Amino acid sequence: MKTAINQLKHRRIESLDALRGFDMFWILGAGSLVASLRQLTDAGPIALLADQLEHVAWEGFHFYDLIFPLFVFLMGASTVFSLSRIIDEQGKRAAYWRVIRRFAILYGLGLFYHGGMSRDGGPEMFRYMGVLHRIAICYLFGGLLFINLRFRGLLIACVLLLVGYWGAMTFVPVAEHGAGVYEEGKNLANYIDIRYLPGYKWDGDWDPEGILSSFPAVASGLLGMFAGFLIRREDLTEVDKVVYLTALGVVCLGLGYLWGLQFPIIKKLWTSSFVLVAGGWSCLLLALFYLVIDVWGFRNWSRPFVWIGMNCITIYVMNNLVGGFSSLVRRVIHPPMEAAMAPWGRLVISTLALSLAILVCWFLYRKKIFLRV
Repeated sequence: MKTAINQLKHRRIESLDALRGFDMFWILGAGSLVASLRQLTDAGPIALLADQLEHVAWEGFHFYDLIFPLFVFLMGASTVFSLSRIIDEQGKRAAYWRVIRRFAILYGLGLFYHGGMSRDGGPEMFRYMGVLHRIAICYLFGGLLFINLRFRGLLIACVLLLVGYWGAMTFVPVAEHGAGVYEEGKNLANYIDIRYLPGYKWDGDWDPEGILSSFPAVASGLLGMFAGFLIRREDLTEVDKVVYLTALGVVCLGLGYLWGLQFPIIKKLWTSSFVLVAGGWSCLLLALFYLVIDVWGFRNWSRPFVWIGMNCITIYVMNNLVGGFSSLVRRVIHPPMEAAMAPWGRLVISTLALSLAILVCWFLYRKKIFLRV
């Protein structure tokens, strides 16, 4: 009986895998596909979607700005299930080892993904803070907090991270610019990167995944944990879970946009308002996917997303190693052939590249090859 209860508590939530795959879907080539469609027609819906699939230059929020924080959010939600299972079956020591080992592998992949030692020698050889690095850091600190704190402690930690970051960015003065400045290159987060972050930096003197902004990024993972706690609760009906997830999303959006009036929504600074807005949309998406897939049982449409979501880190790194799946397609369809297909050439290449990426994920899924880190 106890085994059956544990299996129910730790069952795999398919909507988490599907939403993770949906998130990665846009990185793998769906965004390029929409951009290709826009070249053919600038009709209202296509133009609107294409605009949303570009990052805002600095302040504001587009759908594409949700891609990264949604992944961190889902990592937090999944942590509730994975670490709970390890703690229940093997104890906290095994959970600590899992967190530290995964952090080391993810951080190492980050160094490798961004060129490793392929650049010229010297201090600029490595990028020490990037996308995979931030995922690793969020998993490390989020995992350690999860192992040692209960829900109330995690909530307090989340508030302290968001308020503390706002306080530092608002009241700590920056040389030559003063306090409370959020402009690019003039704010505290960028200043710390300029002074203290070694190696290659994505934006020249600073990095959008820099040192100080890693603190509120941990809070993005904690918001995902709160969603995971809701889904894992046994005293709620499936419909109740959807309602609570929706309510949590609405509250986060309200607080985020309200806070954004003073502390602007800026992805490259991962501002506290950005964390709440991204967390709110993440909650609403998870509520929708959970309702359709796990409550109503409509799963067939989401299979390709599940294939991607089950090997998302693998396909993300693979996409970089081959220079993007579109580059593989272009080795077959050479520029003269693409030009001959004008104006459809770019659309054909984008479609084939995205199809190839999904096919690779399908093959890995069918062969039960899941490369865990």
